[in-house]
Amino acid sequence: MDLTLFTEIEIIFGLSISILLLFHRLHLSPVLGFLVTGIITGPYVLGVIQDTEQVEILAEIGIILLLFTIGVEMSIKELWDIKRFVLLGGGLQVVLTSAIVYYISRYGGYSFSTSIFLGFLVCLSSTAIVLKLLQEKGEMYTPYGKIALGILIFQDIVIVPMILLTPILAGVSSTSGDSPFIFILKGIGIMLFVIINARWIMPLLLFRIVKTRNRELFLVTIIFTVLGTAWLTSNAGLSLALGAFLAGLIISESEYSHQAIGNMMPFKDVFMSFFFVSIGMLLDVNFFINNITILLVLAVAVILIKSVASGLVTFLLGYPLRTTIITGMALAQVGEFSFVLSSYGKEYGLLNDSLYQSFLAVSIVTMALTPFVMSSSHTISHEILKKTTNRVLINGIYSKSMETAEEEEELHDHLIIIGYGFNGKTLSNAARTAGIPYVIIETNPETVRKERQMGETIHYGDATHEIVLDAANIKSARILIVGISDFIATRTIVQVARRMNPELYIIARTRYMTEIKALSQMGANEVIPEEYETSVEIFSRLLKKYLVPEEEIYKFTTEIRANGYSMLRRHSFEGKKEDFNLKDELPGVDVTSFKINEDSALNGCTLKEANLRNIYGTTVLAIKRGDSIIENPTGDTLLMAGDQCIVLGKPDRLCQLRISLEGEIEGLSQSCTV
Repeated sequence: MDLTLFTEIEIIFGLSISILLLFHRLHLSPVLGFLVTGIITGPYVLGVIQDTEQVEILAEIGIILLLFTIGVEMSIKELWDIKRFVLLGGGLQVVLTSAIVYYISRYGGYSFSTSIFLGFLVCLSSTAIVLKLLQEKGEMYTPYGKIALGILIFQDIVIVPMILLTPILAGVSSTSGDSPFIFILKGIGIMLFVIINARWIMPLLLFRIVKTRNRELFLVTIIFTVLGTAWLTSNAGLSLALGAFLAGLIISESEYSHQAIGNMMPFKDVFMSFFFVSIGMLLDVNFFINNITILLVLAVAVILIKSVASGLVTFLLGYPLRTTIITGMALAQVGEFSFVLSSYGKEYGLLNDSLYQSFLAVSIVTMALTPFVMSSSHTISHEILKKTTNRVLINGIYSKSMETAEEEEELHDHLIIIGYGFNGKTLSNAARTAGIPYVIIETNPETVRKERQMGETIHYGDATHEIVLDAANIKSARILIVGISDFIATRTIVQVARRMNPELYIIARTRYMTEIKALSQMGANEVIPEEYETSVEIFSRLLKKYLVPEEEIYKFTTEIRANGYSMLRRHSFEGKKEDFNLKDELPGVDVTSFKINEDSALNGCTLKEANLRNIYGTTVLAIKRGDSIIENPTGDTLLMAGDQCIVLGKPDRLCQLRISLEGEIEGLSQSCTV
């Protein structure tokens, strides 16, 4: 029994463990760890593995599974929400980057076909590295995170036509030698096969399989579909990778796509590691060392070209300069699909050995530098913006067109909402219902244009700049709510807003509890961590399932919030003396408000007649009547319809008062006229 392959796999995994542990401590991508593993074990360094053919077979399976998972995730419905980033942003980025590289290559003396192919190679970025870094930093849902995701999705899709165009660039119509007409007919036939399977056959088949509750049968069916479709496209003169992608699309339209990708993900990760190891084995270290200067210069040039091209595309989409710079630098590396494409280029003679080695070296260097480039992008954007005064550059090319033709009524004592995502929409609806004047600041030009047409008070701009906050009249605002996902921008906005209006009440939303300390130190009065609020909501729903009374749940959750936030603040500011805060110092006491309606039992009563202190143990601190405030109301103060009462009391007593106000209030003085 030949154990050569088994021995090689064991060597690869054993060395990978050590290298990945080291790279984890250095905060480097696992992709780079596998590349280094391949370089060390390959024929050009230690020579532990001389025959790379068997490893490359495993790598091919990794590519098949990678393209399958991408196909599964390419749900048309989900992509529709970011279609502008995918189609317009991704299309412009690929065309612009390819064109720049093409002209540079032609100037360098390369042929027409090779120059186009080099443009294809360089325009692709690393989905694996970029998305992993964005997820680790919690920046996936920031404006630059969404734009980068859209462009990366387009790149992942465009690899398919690029693979198909490669033999054509080399002067071959297809691997099977068919004429272009037959080649097109086969392509149409396969697309029809995909549509029919995705729409009718696969959902029905998977339904029958799932009904058996047999996990092994489901897994075997998925693997059969992937490999079978890949085999079909390969026999039609197309690539195995294309077949795997189409298999993913077939399954993506079924309701079992998440289960399928969950089952295949471990296999994909294992075989993808072989792909990156096999790429590392192909790199000639001696070639790299002998040409290190020119290769490093080329790597820096690629990073600059891709940063500028991707940044320019983001700017053309209408986003501010800060988002433009960060997005451009996030997409500055050469991606893993470029390795896939390069193997086709070498096979068809578009890349000679020297050019292929140069490409491998430059690509690996750009991927190695990606974590550092992305980390420095925020600092670089900040420094550039400090030296920029042009308003169009700062806020984007649509900033002029987004300015109102007529002067809006100047707001005073109003609410400023930063970001018009789900939180922003909810807040604006609540403010509108309550009659609170407000203004929204948003960086997405499409959102601003659409909402303005619907009559929304929304401004376009990057709220990290004073000029944008000044346009929202921040100096006379009462409250600022920052509801964006970009925690770095949130910090900047809080700092700038606090400097511009020291009396402003600032509420900041953050995804993580670790941000509470930093945002509070920078001037936020309240920091709402999603992690904490999610746990409170889960706790609340749990109690409902156990039929705990609503008033008890209200009491529990109120006490949790009061005690919890107080604990977090004490933990964050140990040793620092703070001003007295009612909720922090008296966690058993809460302040709320209620409005008196026309049919309310309190309408027409004095505070003495209402007797709320004796009945409910609550005290009315103030009454808002129209635009005026009645401070320290006496027992003779008359309550009227439309009054908003600010009430102090224990959470459970306030809950009782709230429930009573929804119906008839019992215990009112008989002299009270109802």
